[in-house]
Amino acid sequence: MDRIRVLLADDHEAMLDRVARLLEAECNVVGTATDGQQALEAAQDLKPDVLVLDISMPVMNGIETAHRLKEAGAEARIVFLTVHDDPDFAKEALEAGALGYVIKSRIASDLMIAINEVCAGRSFVSPLSPPQAAN
Repeated sequence: MDRIRVLLADDHEAMLDRVARLLEAECNVVGTATDGQQALEAAQDLKPDVLVLDISMPVMNGIETAHRLKEAGAEARIVFLTVHDDPDFAKEALEAGALGYVIKSRIASDLMIAINEVCAGRSFVSPLSPPQAAN
């Protein structure tokens, strides 16, 4: 079986390096991007199986990037990897076309599971903090 082709997009080089090292045993990291526009262009050129995408990036945020990929008919499955431990962000990410939503604090335990799940056509969302009650 071919290894899963993954494109990584995050505006922090250290996070890109960490994720690439984490995935290298099971995936083929085909490229990296440091902003949403680069991610969009790289996804169109490299045609990865999975795009691991940060939400908070310069030029074009991850949500907008996901919308544009969907509009362009890209086949890559999207997994958001984000610090946003918030059900509203997760809902918005899934509505933008993502199948996966992983919290960065759970990267070691959840990211490879999420990648495998989205490649199988299923969704995966890291456990999220419950919404805060208004006082």
